[in-house]
Amino acid sequence: MSKPKIVAVTTEFWKPKEGYLNHIIENVEKRIDDDDLLVLSEKAIATSSNNIIDESHVKPSQSAHVIARLWMRTVWGYLLGTMCHFKPRLIAQLRNYPTEEGSRHKQVALQHAGLMQALMFGSEGGIDGSNLAYSYVSLPLYNADHIAEEIRQQILSKLGKNVSVIISDTDKTYSFRNFHFTPRPSPIRGIQSFGGFPAFTVARMLNLKRRATPLAIAGCEIDTETALNIAEAANRARGVGAGKTVWDMVSRFNVSLTGVTWEMLETVKHKPIIIVKSRREKQNGRNH
Repeated sequence: MSKPKIVAVTTEFWKPKEGYLNHIIENVEKRIDDDDLLVLSEKAIATSSNNIIDESHVKPSQSAHVIARLWMRTVWGYLLGTMCHFKPRLIAQLRNYPTEEGSRHKQVALQHAGLMQALMFGSEGGIDGSNLAYSYVSLPLYNADHIAEEIRQQILSKLGKNVSVIISDTDKTYSFRNFHFTPRPSPIRGIQSFGGFPAFTVARMLNLKRRATPLAIAGCEIDTETALNIAEAANRARGVGAGKTVWDMVSRFNVSLTGVTWEMLETVKHKPIIIVKSRREKQNGRNH
């Protein structure tokens, strides 16, 4: 079976409060056909819908300080990081985990995701600071199904194209045979969500197959395995934007941990929309 044609759409950076619908409509209008499948970035949608928090205003608790100073630097930096087969560069970053900014971040994780997620080394409960400015982090979408259907309906109404929509996240789903699980909340049906850092640690220790996580599907019925493969293919086509992690991002711009600006992010190529072209279009092309 031939691989589907995947088109990564480069767009401007979607800033907070701009709304995602107009961005999507404008950027797919001349690119999509009936039966195409759009894979959209959760981060881009969360940012443009202002589902973000400025951690500079957060007051960390004693628990958050302990997690940042002891758990992250020592347990992750000297034990769990090695057990999870992290690369030396990431282990070095964990051993120097920022205590002040890190404590505020862990407080947000405690408040919005709980202890087992706060003990993760990053992306706690879907909370993510990469490709965001200053001290902002994005929160996960808990209404992704509704958003995916809304986007599908708007494309049908305004462009007259009947497409399917998947919203996905870079946080990984792990697979053991036909059992799929992720530490982050709210994946699609067929993927179990549980465990936080213990589930992540075991999955990484066992080197289980890992793929990007589909969070919502609208407009089509596809099995879990196919959805995972599509999400991962889209993730690879999308790239990392300004950086895979906050550390990568600030290194790219050569600024402090909270020194990235919205203007800096606008200079980077962003690909929040991936189009998976329909097989029908390919067949029609051959017939002509």
